[in-house]
Amino acid sequence: MKKINFIILRHFKGTMEYHKSKDILYVMKILGHKSIKSTLVYIDVERAIYQPGSEEFTVRVAKTVEEASKLIEVGFEYVCQKDDLILFRKRK
Repeated sequence: MKKINFIILRHFKGTMEYHKSKDILYVMKILGHKSIKSTLVYIDVERAIYQPGSEEFTVRVAKTVEEASKLIEVGFEYVCQKDDLILFRKRK
């Protein structure tokens, strides 16, 4: 059994951040990479762990700006607006 070390934890963090955000530039920034090529490996690792199309979301609906603000503060992302309802989602 391999020992857990800093490098393994760093790869785990990069993979999980990419899975949550789907933003490779964000992952590049938090890991301090100077080249995007170093960061692209996390896309492959994330795809190997989480099969495409198997993403699940928690969905919430806001009726007021205050409700929308609270959802954004806890990590929900804006999806769209329909009539007077604002739809948000967050990966499980």
